[in-house]
Amino acid sequence: MSVYPYLVAGVLFLAGLYGIVSSRDYIHIAVCLTVTQSATYVALLSLGTVRNGQPPIAQGAQSGKPMADPIVQALTLTDVVVSVVALALMLALAQQSHRRGGTLDPDALARVRG
Repeated sequence: MSVYPYLVAGVLFLAGLYGIVSSRDYIHIAVCLTVTQSATYVALLSLGTVRNGQPPIAQGAQSGKPMADPIVQALTLTDVVVSVVALALMLALAQQSHRRGGTLDPDALARVRG
């Protein structure tokens, strides 16, 4: 098992987290959240990878050769769906904050009352 996918996942997570913490724009925060969630895709897929394995498709599979874990792949697909829904929600909230407050900056929006 290689360490590189976990390093890539860590770098993606840290880059996304830095973007979330340092951002002053809701759309930028949504994109950085997506980058952070992509780290979980890499981590999950690297957990389910089997060296010299084959895809988890039983039809036409070679006997004696190990298969990748299909549950991890299903979890990754679920994670992708959750990520898209979270991105859509964040963009809808950004649109509403721009309509009501005229800004996408969370600090400037905190001063808006009403």
